[in-house]
Amino acid sequence: MMIKVPRRSTPAAGAGAPVIARRPPMGFVNALKPSGWTSHDVVAKVRSLLKAALLAPIKVGHVGTLDPAATGVLPLCVGKATKAAQYLVGEQKTYLAVMRLGERTDTQDASGTVLSRADGAALDGVDRARIEAVCLEFVGPIWQLPPMYSAVKVGGTPLYKAARAGVEVARAPREVVIASLRVLEHDGPLVTVEVDCSKGTYIRTLCHDIGERLGVGAHLARLERLRVGSFTLEEAVTLERIEAAVRSDTIDEIMTPVSRVLAHLPVVMVDDATAARVGHGAPLPHTAADGSAWWREGQCVRIQRYGGDVIAIGRVAAGTAAPQGTPAPGLIRVDAVLMETDVQNVED
Repeated sequence: MMIKVPRRSTPAAGAGAPVIARRPPMGFVNALKPSGWTSHDVVAKVRSLLKAALLAPIKVGHVGTLDPAATGVLPLCVGKATKAAQYLVGEQKTYLAVMRLGERTDTQDASGTVLSRADGAALDGVDRARIEAVCLEFVGPIWQLPPMYSAVKVGGTPLYKAARAGVEVARAPREVVIASLRVLEHDGPLVTVEVDCSKGTYIRTLCHDIGERLGVGAHLARLERLRVGSFTLEEAVTLERIEAAVRSDTIDEIMTPVSRVLAHLPVVMVDDATAARVGHGAPLPHTAADGSAWWREGQCVRIQRYGGDVIAIGRVAAGTAAPQGTPAPGLIRVDAVLMETDVQNVED
């Protein structure tokens, strides 16, 4: 969030104009990614806008990559919130996917080259009841083989580079979890499904594997991400809205505080004096926690200033386990400091 502080009593050297000291924004923006943009394109656009507005570089990242053709929720982390992104990458995701039965492609989606087509008779034998039965087989923990056209690295090299060179690379399957898989519509070769899944799930691979199980092949025709954790499609904002907010200095109106995004973590509330020590990486006694009950070793907590946002992420150190309701000894060590300790001078 961008915070203005009182004007300085003297003008900036060589400028002659009054200067306002501002803290860079920090938080998350629920961006609506358009088709044709890579996730990196979106990050680069927002970073460029903020850099121009602040007259200084600022970090911007994203949570959960979307393929260029995909649309939907792409959470962006701004400023020191980039340090908090790793604590929510495990959030469950929801997708609306359209798969085309009867066609296999080398990329497992519509951007690739068609490798084979099923005949009409084979497709006629696949009704909705059979599709739903097969989809149920994929609910729960499953193993996926990462597609060759992906950023997964084998031997330090992304698979897509080998794929573009026409080389097939041996890779190990990965376990993912499909929490639910519902068939919403079946219209000829097109099947619309809604998928709730864990991180690391390739929806195009899921479509491909369903097609193989049906015996006719399939690829992902269209993909829209509906949710990443608490970020939903209904609350997502377009790039045009983000640009307007940056230019009008109202970015805080579309930014989600870190405390809301990390609400799933236990909270430790601290006063200003303790916050200053935490800002320099000093650990906290575990008894500083509100409602100090039993916390397991290694558990992450958010350290938050009274009346303010999260200032750091901590981790419960060894020796803090205690019976329920009993103050526990030990420390909460600081994993990442999110609070800003300086300001940027920007001409008004």
